[in-house]
Amino acid sequence: MNDFRRQKILEILEQKGEIQLQKLKEFFPDISTMTLRRDLIALEKEGHLIRTHGGAVSTKKLWQLTGQEDEYSKRAQENIEAKMRIANIAKGLVEKNRSIYFDAGSTIMCLAKILDSDNFTIITSGLNIALELVKKKNVFVVMLGGIVNSNTLSVSGPNAIFSLDKMNIDIAFMSASGFCLETGFSVSNAYEGELKRRIIDRSQKVVMLMDTSKVGKNMPFSYARLEEIDIWICEKQLPEDIEKAAQECGVKILY
Repeated sequence: MNDFRRQKILEILEQKGEIQLQKLKEFFPDISTMTLRRDLIALEKEGHLIRTHGGAVSTKKLWQLTGQEDEYSKRAQENIEAKMRIANIAKGLVEKNRSIYFDAGSTIMCLAKILDSDNFTIITSGLNIALELVKKKNVFVVMLGGIVNSNTLSVSGPNAIFSLDKMNIDIAFMSASGFCLETGFSVSNAYEGELKRRIIDRSQKVVMLMDTSKVGKNMPFSYARLEEIDIWICEKQLPEDIEKAAQECGVKILY
């Protein structure tokens, strides 16, 4: 019933562009306002809408108002179900009272949204991820400084690396734009690739969050080989040759 109701809410938003919570209650007279608010929160986590004071606006309408759909928003809409599945698995690996790194990326943003408010110390290069985490109680957030990439909402460059060199990381939750057995995990930005490389060097454990749609994609800048990570979380089984290579490297695959 939840899925059916939320689909109807999306259809209403598709038609109207935005809606107030009280108006939404007219469409669902038997559903409490609190339940409808939870529906909007869930749909926002999936990237379908942005909650406003007393209501919500469709992300599609926001793109129309700005005249374009930015690159990050495009990626945030892709493979949402897979990203949420990965995020829910990763949530169980975030340990309290440890130094944790959250990389930038839409999958890790899903993890930030569902993370409990608890005693976590999290370092991040993601602007939007830091803003999401500071909403939570008892989460201490450290933001790296550097050059802002508008396509990834992340910071990188010499200043980010300089600040990172003063930090210790127990567990790093990483992302990538592509993976091939020959070239490893890769990204499209040289600065980001160098920062990710340094993060892996300084981390005791590396957890990769990457869905299978990126397997076989080879981006310009490689930053890690398969044997340099400890855990790879994806939404379904990887190709047989990659599964075999991971087993030989001692990499644990979770899905």
